Amino acid sequence: MIVITIPAYNEEKTLPKVLDEIKGVMKNYYCKILVIDDGSSDKTVEVARKNGVIVVSNPRNLGLALTFKKEMEECLKLNADVIVHTDADGQYPAKYIPQLIKEVQNGYDLVLGSRFGKGDYSGSFMKRLGNIAFAKTFSNLLKVKITDTTTGFRAFTKEVAKINLINKFTYTQEQLIKASLQKFRIKEIPITTRVTRDSRLFKSPWQYAFKAWINIFRIYRDYNPLGFFGKIGIYFILIGVISGSYLLYNFLAYGRVGHIPLTILTALIFLMGIQIILFGFLADMNRN
Repeated sequence: MIVITIPAYNEEKTLPKVLDEIKGVMKNYYCKILVIDDGSSDKTVEVARKNGVIVVSNPRNLGLALTFKKEMEECLKLNADVIVHTDADGQYPAKYIPQLIKEVQNGYDLVLGSRFGKGDYSGSFMKRLGNIAFAKTFSNLLKVKITDTTTGFRAFTKEVAKINLINKFTYTQEQLIKASLQKFRIKEIPITTRVTRDSRLFKSPWQYAFKAWINIFRIYRDYNPLGFFGKIGIYFILIGVISGSYLLYNFLAYGRVGHIPLTILTALIFLMGIQIILFGFLADMNRN
């Protein structure tokens, strides 16, 4: 069975059109539509129920990440075989849902609707830049070419839905990373999107960029600790080697060490680099 799940927070204006579009493209499929209301203060719940879909409400506004976890729990309760996740604001055209489902039925475990696949995404420069950075980082880490890591438009199997997600911000990326690490098959399809509204998660593009880069470092640290700490350690060692070479040159050329404080600092930097690399080994062993 197919379950299409939609998180909604104060979406009384856009939700009816979204549901109508979904019902139109899914009329030949056996599916259920699930709306998770994230503590809306408007008539979102009433609108959803009038449209005859399953509605589950959070006790208060919990945010997208916790709502996504709730969606997965409810989809598994409904015995979903294929789950499609989309948004209530209408940015993702429902016409692509059958394509997502088809790829899952063809054997893929997680299929992403890439907003960058057609090259016409109209989001802000900061969002595009942040996503490119995310995509390159993920592609290098996971050895899977991904162009849109933050898309909420995706279809996946119930096995992927069982992945335990703990991050309160980057749940879309976390699902992608863990699915790749667990050897699930991943694919993208190119889509176009509609411009709906500015992000509710970030007050400014600079805030988005800051959060994006912080999370790139966190993801790199958590999922490739040896690479992360190893590179930092190597930089420290290189600084120590350069400084040590200068001290060695002075000793060979003039027969004296000199610069005692610099000698001590060089030794400390070199040892710190070795310790950071060893910490990376321990963190990598712990992760595995």
